[in-house]
Amino acid sequence: MASQQQFSALKGKKVLMVGAGGIGCELLKTLALSGFQDIHIIDMDTIEVSNLNRQFLFRQSHVGQSKAKVTVHVKGRTECYECQPKPAPKTYPVCTITSTPSKFVHCIVWAKDLLFAKLFGDKNQENDLNVHSSDVASSSEKAEYVFERRKDEDIDQYGRRIYDHVFGYNIEVALSNEETWKNRTRPKPIYSSDVLPNGLVQQNGNLDKNCATDDLSSVSAMASLGMKNPQDIWSLMENSRIFLEAFKLFFMKREKEIGNLTFDKDDQLAVEFVTAAANIRASSFDIPLKSLFEAKGIAGNIVHAVATTNAIIAGLIVTEAIKVLQSDTKNYRMTYCLEHPTRKMLLMPVEPFEANKSCYVCSETPLKLEINTRRAKLRDFVEKIVKAKLGMYFPLIMHGSALLYEVGDDLDEDMVANYAANLEKVLSELPSPITSGITVTVEDMKQELTCNINIKHREEFDEEKEPDGMLLSGWTRASSVEKDDNKPIGNGGSTSNASVEVEKNDEIRTVPSGKKRKVREVPMAAAQDFSNAADGTRNHNELEVIVDEDDFLMLGQDPGINKKKRLQ
Repeated sequence: MASQQQFSALKGKKVLMVGAGGIGCELLKTLALSGFQDIHIIDMDTIEVSNLNRQFLFRQSHVGQSKAKVTVHVKGRTECYECQPKPAPKTYPVCTITSTPSKFVHCIVWAKDLLFAKLFGDKNQENDLNVHSSDVASSSEKAEYVFERRKDEDIDQYGRRIYDHVFGYNIEVALSNEETWKNRTRPKPIYSSDVLPNGLVQQNGNLDKNCATDDLSSVSAMASLGMKNPQDIWSLMENSRIFLEAFKLFFMKREKEIGNLTFDKDDQLAVEFVTAAANIRASSFDIPLKSLFEAKGIAGNIVHAVATTNAIIAGLIVTEAIKVLQSDTKNYRMTYCLEHPTRKMLLMPVEPFEANKSCYVCSETPLKLEINTRRAKLRDFVEKIVKAKLGMYFPLIMHGSALLYEVGDDLDEDMVANYAANLEKVLSELPSPITSGITVTVEDMKQELTCNINIKHREEFDEEKEPDGMLLSGWTRASSVEKDDNKPIGNGGSTSNASVEVEKNDEIRTVPSGKKRKVREVPMAAAQDFSNAADGTRNHNELEVIVDEDDFLMLGQDPGINKKKRLQ
């Protein structure tokens, strides 16, 4: 317990809090109750409906508003945020999504990013939804106008025509490519007439049930059809009815939005349509179906959080912050909150790791980039490496003393034009050529971040494994590997499994943080539960979810945790 003098000292400390989401709400509360009075909050996100069940600062009336308005790393001594691997965004080849899906997430990506966008999104956006046969001319001609509603066409007929094209005709076209199915299970074409009798479609839903509300985002195909439980896994017939009903409701209730719609996990009708479409496609390819609840979690990148766990983590953060302010370096702890407590131990405090000597942020270790210097442009390097992978927003790129690219408000027009011209040049043809064996320095002065990149020329890349046409190594992002379909997988922005496994344990105790405890002193059973759990949520190398909703909490570490050095 801090003395009165120490407690008074906290009141005058300024605190910058980054993020006001699930953990952020609890952290703000704990900071305020601990005596901090000068707290500054930064959060670029806005409040969503799905935040309300655990982020107690927000109410229904706050939806759409900025979280920041409504609501320390010791350099060189302890590891920084980038010292540990971060999950890599998961991408899928277009051919897998359009022709050979093998996991439910493939069907979700197809339904959300291709079908939904094609029918209800911007018509000017490129969208290769159709499967092409060897007779490209004829298949392209047939597909050209199929998604457009014909003159005087009944909405039910239009919906069934779309259904038959994407779930029937496109599958038959895919089956015509015999080579594709030599070592794969052949999919089954599905036509609406085989699943739904005509009479059933005509009395598909009751639109009157959706007329009682002015909130267009609450229009629901489930309500129209009298289906209530989002945890139910629908049959093929039920999915087909939901698909056609949701399709009809978009045109009858939300026609003004068509052409500008994008998928939103809080849009009930959009979630229903995507779930039904993904399930019908999954049925065709013999992939297990999912409930609306599970499909929404995958499509919306949702990691289901528990408010009590967030509160525990917030308390631990403030405890360590007070130690930092008091310069109590000997008692710094990094604490793991175990998902499945072993030997009644919920919290496992350990001595913090030393800074990772290979970290490109807090060390001077250069990175290595394999790239075709005779084909790749400086723009490719800036967009795919400097911004996408290194996270720089205002980069400055130098080769020796030559400045090749810079971003800033104080640049004159000639400099801006010169750098813009450099972006379109091949690396080996720049004023100061970037070729194999040279070192490029990249800086972001706004972040006070500098790193060196050793360039190695490479002619060819695997289009499926290395779609960027370049390979960065020596940094700490986890490799992107496809896992089992029951695990969270991102899709380029990524997705998350909606199911959450809960282990009941009536009697749980915490390990006192006052005792200096090293990882090797932790019982082996606890270490095994922590690093080798089957669900993959505690191993950095298995973590694949990119969460765009709010806070992301890593609850694990590499199996080689015992081999890492600790501060003495």
